[in-house]
Amino acid sequence: MSGTRFPLPPGAVIGVLGGGQLGRMTALAAARLGFDVAILTPGANDPASRVAARTIVAPYDDPAALAELVAIADVVTFEFENVPASVVERLIGLGVEVAPGPRALATAQDRVVEKSFFRDNGVPTVDFVAIAAAADIAPALGRLGAPALLKTRREGYDGKGQAWVKSAAEADEAWARIGAAPAILEARAPFVRELSVIAARGRDGSIAAYPLAENRHENGVLRLSIAPAEVSTATAGQARAIAATVLEKLDYVGVLGVELFELVDGRLLVNEFAPRVHNSGHWTLDACEVDQFEQHVRAVAGWPLGPTEPFAAVEMQNLLGEEANDWARFAAEPNARIWLYGKAEAAPGRKMGHVNRLKPFKR
Repeated sequence: MSGTRFPLPPGAVIGVLGGGQLGRMTALAAARLGFDVAILTPGANDPASRVAARTIVAPYDDPAALAELVAIADVVTFEFENVPASVVERLIGLGVEVAPGPRALATAQDRVVEKSFFRDNGVPTVDFVAIAAAADIAPALGRLGAPALLKTRREGYDGKGQAWVKSAAEADEAWARIGAAPAILEARAPFVRELSVIAARGRDGSIAAYPLAENRHENGVLRLSIAPAEVSTATAGQARAIAATVLEKLDYVGVLGVELFELVDGRLLVNEFAPRVHNSGHWTLDACEVDQFEQHVRAVAGWPLGPTEPFAAVEMQNLLGEEANDWARFAAEPNARIWLYGKAEAAPGRKMGHVNRLKPFKR
């Protein structure tokens, strides 16, 4: 809908590209604030569509579907970063506001572009080299040192599309393991733990950040987030400054997640950012008055950002595959809050839900 004025009033329509669990929780938050949500997704029975006011089932680049979404939506956002940036540009060309914008999406979709963005804006990250062929790996190892992590430039998540390279002799094998796709080789980060910060920027330029979470992974998949993480004031300040730089340099509107490596000396390096609500921010659903999903809706709708201080500590556990079938046991835990995503098939390693276990908050 062209000529949208912000802030959007209750009753306005928020379009969401993507029908997964992040879209589902975004739709629930939007509905509580009085908004209707229209989902555009290729899947006919996706988790988000079953809690939204309207669903358009079509490929993201389908011209008729995009025109239909523009006709009903006052603003459009997205729930995952693999929506083609060209689709966002087309929506803007059709006259609807999209937040975050295409630059943030395009930056996050290409790891070389993303790392270059960090470097060019003084955001600390590991050293890296763009890889176009297996023959590029050996000289890059000479610069970065071994082992180094080879990742596809595009797509790949939860550990997919990655391979460690311990020596030049492993170059061909690693290249084949990632599908011989354009890649990035990243220097190894000698980190002691992984942290993340969830932050938002409003349409007025205001910024709000949640306390850091400590994240623990298994087989490349997030298993636990512990929040608020026990960090020094200096570390928390570094994280907020990093998030603010990314938000401001991208003229970002909405919530993002920034994944961080904490080094032995307390310095932080950025691993990557996600231009959307983030798995490691699910703890906010039950420990903050305004969680990350409501915060994202507030930002894209032009509302004031909400408070980010927690009133409880949380251990967030992802439920993978068949683990979600233990819902009755989780529901019986007095301090547990269970969130199930409504996915039909519990494939191994698939995120089916999460549990937030609340604990007293130490100030």
